[in-house]
Amino acid sequence: MTEIVVQTVGLVRRVESGDGMAAIVNGIDLAVAKGEFLAITGPSGSGKSSLLYLMGLLDAPTEGEIFICGQPTSAMSDSERAELRLSTLGFVFQFHFLLPEFTALENVMLPMRTLGRLSMDEMREKAATLLTSLGLGEQLARKPNQLSGGQRQRVAIARALANDPTIIMADEPTGNLDTASTDQVFAILRDVANSGRTVIVVTHDVSLAARADRRVSVVDGKIAEALVNERAKAPAAQIARA
Repeated sequence: MTEIVVQTVGLVRRVESGDGMAAIVNGIDLAVAKGEFLAITGPSGSGKSSLLYLMGLLDAPTEGEIFICGQPTSAMSDSERAELRLSTLGFVFQFHFLLPEFTALENVMLPMRTLGRLSMDEMREKAATLLTSLGLGEQLARKPNQLSGGQRQRVAIARALANDPTIIMADEPTGNLDTASTDQVFAILRDVANSGRTVIVVTHDVSLAARADRRVSVVDGKIAEALVNERAKAPAAQIARA
């Protein structure tokens, strides 16, 4: 039986507009399975990023319910939602949001320090292992301004994986990258999903979305189309480690 790790039921998010209240997410029902790689596409302003932020508990719905690993979240306190985010969800954004004064290693350690379950030595070892697995073993002591755009985004992915989340959510993670770095990042996310984690990516690039297991198109805050991608689970191409 398929395990559902993210589910929205009747999800609505309204915001103030010039004409009163506008629904930027308008009654979305969506279920995402464990180990699934889901791409959310749609035109600018369609509500795709708003949907991702709601599913990631970064924003609260006006109506409806969001279940994370079977847990309803609408009645949770802010601290309960924060704890669930920290332990279960990992985030990658278009802008890497690495702290400029910290090294790559220290940036990856930050979520682990916040969660507080490991010793400093364990955190350093785990961060180094994650970065090395993404081809950044020689960059541990470098600060973000000493890394390329693709390297910075790989550090951001390592940081998202730091607390062993069940779900990775990424909002336009390749929006600022060149073609080679874009291919690297999507190959890494494909491998993350193949390892059993759920990956949900918002992207405007339909050719990239075709690498996911399933594509959902959002238009005017509603799901307009859902497509299953054939052969999407094929092993990712060799990732360049430059």
